[in-house]
Parts: sequence; C-alpha cells; structure tokens
Amino acid sequence: MVDDNIYTNLMAQRNLACAADLAVRMPEQAEKLGVSTEEAAAWRDAAADMYIPYDERLGVHPQHDGFTKYARWDFEVTSPDHYPLLLHYPYFQLYRKQVVKQADLVLAMQMRGDAFTPEQKLRNFDYYEALTVRDSSLSACTQAVMAAEVGHLELAYDYLAEAAFMDLQDREHNTRDGLHIASLAGAWTALVGGFGGMRTGPDGLSFVPRLPPGLARLTFRLRYRGRIVMVNVRHHDAGYRLLAGDPLDITHHGNPLTVGPDMVTHDIPPLKSRPAPAQPSGRAPQPRKTIGGDSPS
Repeated sequence: MVDDNIYTNLMAQRNLACAADLAVRMPEQAEKLGVSTEEAAAWRDAAADMYIPYDERLGVHPQHDGFTKYARWDFEVTSPDHYPLLLHYPYFQLYRKQVVKQADLVLAMQMRGDAFTPEQKLRNFDYYEALTVRDSSLSACTQAVMAAEVGHLELAYDYLAEAAFMDLQDREHNTRDGLHIASLAGAWTALVGGFGGMRTGPDGLSFVPRLPPGLARLTFRLRYRGRIVMVNVRHHDAGYRLLAGDPLDITHHGNPLTVGPDMVTHDIPPLKSRPAPAQPSGRAPQPRKTIGGDSPS
C-alpha cells in the first residue's frame, strides 16, 4: 500500500550487493546457476541506485516515501480501549496518517546501521518514538536496541522489561493463547544488541556496550566464526575473553583490539545526557517490575 519503504529498500540493497559479491568470489557456483558477469553487475548497479527517502525539512527519514507529509494520528482522542488500532480502525484510515504499529524504520537502523549517521539515528528514533504505538509484541526489543544505541538507556531498560515480561506478567492479556516466542528471543537481542552493543558487518564483530542505571553487570557468551567469546560489561569498562578458537579481531567503541585467552578490558567513554523522547499518549512502556523486587544485575 506504500512506495519505497526504507526497511524494504535497504535490505534489498544489501541482498543485491552481497549477491553480486558472492558471484565474484564463487565464480564456479555462479556459472552453474547461470549468473553472468553482466547480471551480477546489474545487481550492483541496482543496489547503488536504490532510492532511500529523506525529509530535508524535518531532518528525518520517512518510513516510506511521503510518510512525513501525512497528518499525525490524533492520539489524545484515541480511547485506551481502542488499541490495537487495527482492530478498531480500517487500514484505509491508518495508512493515511502518521502512526506506526511497530518499529519499522527503527529496525532498519538496527539492521543497516551503516546507512545512517549517528545524528540521523537519534533524530529518527526520537521522531518515530512519538508515533509508535507498539500494537505488536515484536516492537519493544527493537526499540530497546536502538534506544540504547542513541543514549536513552533508561528507556531501553523499560523496553527490555516489556519484551522479557510479556508473558510472565501477561502484558498483552493474551498469554493464555500461547507464548510470545519472538518477544522472548527479543529480550536476548535487547541485552546483547542493546546494552552489549553487539553488531556484525563486513568489517567483522563490533561492540559499543553501555549499561543503564539499575544494572550493575551484563555477561554473555557468543559463538562467532568458530570462536566462543565471553563479554563482561560494567558501567565504566568492558572485558572480552576468548574461550575457544583462534584470536579474534573486534572493535570496542570504534577502537580495534584482538581478543585472546586472557581477558582484555577497555574503558567505556562517558555518555552525553539528552532528554528522553515522548511516546504517544497512553503508550509509554510500563514501569519496570520484577518478581521479588529490583535486581542489581
């Protein structure tokens, strides 16, 4: 129903570019599949020419072409019992307004962080935070990851809790119908991709860890290209240790380092404070609640 959705275009761009690269790296397999040099070149050209909308007036990326020209949804007059919106309003009405069911552009920034500057990520996140109603349990974990990346650590913590407690606290009032498995997996993503700051890309594995107030430490392990790496994050520093496999080159807050069997610890640079963004009326994440009280880690 829309043209040039940014998430779709950016992921298509990456798929086309990766396919062209593979055709060059694996010529025998490409020949068996009938992929010619000209076809691979056409894929690369299509990736380079992919249209990515940008609103110069607002300084943000439209979720899709023309999105930021729509009138905003009137959240103030929307009754709390009219969520999820899609159960109470026709798509014809929803698709003509600035209202977002789940974090679509925010997910694009998580998956294709290379396509946005840090300033664009912050402006985009704050802009879409005010439009996203989270009528899907898939949204909170993605918002947690990007909230942590742009520096809204308390908000990221709230979204982590929403993803993790979706069924334990029956936050959508439908756990009786089955578990929200994607939201449970999203809790891991929020921790590792959010507060652990883990990303993968053409240059390998990178980390930009930061913890919110209330969490004293985050430790996790991961398997990457035949290695097992342990990451230990605290408020002022983060340590990396190789548990299995050959030494691994990574980056920590943009600084290259090699991880071996001995723990390597580096400081975490201080974070500039910034005002928290607003959510649509009545759609802010619930306050964090834990069984048995707050836990320090």
